Amino acid sequence: MTPQQCSPFLSAGPVSKVQSLAILHLRRDQLLATKLLDREEVDSGYNEGPVINTRFGSFPHSTLVGLPWGSQVRASKVDTGSRGRRIAKQTQAAQEKKRKREEDSCDEIDSQEDEGGPSSRNSKTPTLATSGFIHLLAPTPELWTASLPHRTQVVYTPDYSYILHRLRARPGSVLIEAGAGSGSFTHAAARAVFNGYPRLDDNGRSPTGKVRQRLGKVWSYEFHKQRVEKIQAEVKEHQLNGIVEVTHRDVYRHGFSPVTSARGTRVSPRADAIFLDLPAPWLALRHLTRMKMAKLSEDGINSSDYQVSTPERTTEAPAPAEADGASELIHDNSETQEFHSPLNPDRPVHVCTFSPCIEQVQRTVSTLRELGWVDIDLVAVNQKRIEVRRERVGLHEAGQRGAHASAATVDEAVEKLRQVEAANKIYLGEAKAEDDNGDRSIMDTLPSQDNDVQQPAGERKIFKEGRIVHRAEPELKTHTSYLVFAVLPQDWTVEDEERARQRWPVSDTVVVNKPSKCKGTSSRKTKTEPIEEDDRIVA
Repeated sequence: MTPQQCSPFLSAGPVSKVQSLAILHLRRDQLLATKLLDREEVDSGYNEGPVINTRFGSFPHSTLVGLPWGSQVRASKVDTGSRGRRIAKQTQAAQEKKRKREEDSCDEIDSQEDEGGPSSRNSKTPTLATSGFIHLLAPTPELWTASLPHRTQVVYTPDYSYILHRLRARPGSVLIEAGAGSGSFTHAAARAVFNGYPRLDDNGRSPTGKVRQRLGKVWSYEFHKQRVEKIQAEVKEHQLNGIVEVTHRDVYRHGFSPVTSARGTRVSPRADAIFLDLPAPWLALRHLTRMKMAKLSEDGINSSDYQVSTPERTTEAPAPAEADGASELIHDNSETQEFHSPLNPDRPVHVCTFSPCIEQVQRTVSTLRELGWVDIDLVAVNQKRIEVRRERVGLHEAGQRGAHASAATVDEAVEKLRQVEAANKIYLGEAKAEDDNGDRSIMDTLPSQDNDVQQPAGERKIFKEGRIVHRAEPELKTHTSYLVFAVLPQDWTVEDEERARQRWPVSDTVVVNKPSKCKGTSSRKTKTEPIEEDDRIVA
């Protein structure tokens, strides 16, 4: 059994590698995600092999592979004018080779013909350009959020970082996500819950035969089929198989019932945390209970008839589903099949809903209260960037970019005034060269042409000059959505109460500490008082 290769979002390694995802930092708010290749899958006509063209220059993939993350990469000279002519010649040559292979079926001749193909030709060594550069960054959920293709509204870093914190997502947690969208929250949640890849034999069992460790997992549900296919491809390409399980399902109608895996077994999520990014989260909340409701209405909750779910409590984690991290659209008939709660029965469950309108929040809160959720809280995250940079102030900074050409000190301001007065007197013909008091003459205060103070910026270490200042953005970012948090407590039966009494026994007496009547002393008197049976508190 070969262990699965680790995802670059979890451990990218010290340097960039071929067939690995990389983030190209072009400018502050412009990132580009690309997969580094050693040869082109579809020949584009570049002699340098695969090339990325940006507004800051062209960058062959060969110049990006094997570099430490965070390196600055200079642009290369790439000839883009002759692409069409060379592609036409290669197309004609490929047609001739195909005709020859059809005439002669000899394997040796075929191999000789294939060796001259575009994929195996020697690439030209890139030549550095005079200007243009980018930075090579390792992929992270934060960078992926800023560079991913937007298919729907994206949950940005300030929101999902706070959501995962409130949901108490940690290594080994199981999280349900309804409304995968563009996959921004999916990648962040996978990193938060990851504590290892599942290692199973051909029979779907642990190789050691012992109870497996509870592995973190993200159960992602999406209704739109095209988005599901794209997320499935990204999960497979980013090597998140076994951590993220993408399911095509309408959770409003069919809920989060167990998924049928490739081995034919039905796997329940047993989730510890839930994130609902849906237009009507109250319709999905009806399925997030530990009891099955016999009648479900589209507009409200019918709490008159419940079927209690009795899941078996065990420390064994649910077996992972198929390896590709995807499932087809599931239409479960909840009326005929046995109800299995998707929630973990052994601990409290946290939920968060992501709603842009306050009317959605009001209806969601009402449903949460009817279903027994507690600690309901509403939060709105307002992001505000703080810019930190060095500020250079002084008359010698005149003409320099990003500097304030004003007097930095009083002496510099007085000196500037003396120069201005001297220039005015010269203009009016009132300048005098004599200096009766022994001070510098007015002519000497005029600035000289060869003043070494205004030296070129290239000869100075500008990054070390000035003082560090920080300024916040003048305006807040636009509103994204309201976050509603709630907690569903763990079920507590009479048997659980009895087991708790046996494990943590309570004494029949309690120690009461009363302060001494003497002031200025810390002595206390101890008194034991009996406790009535009805007043006992069990931990």
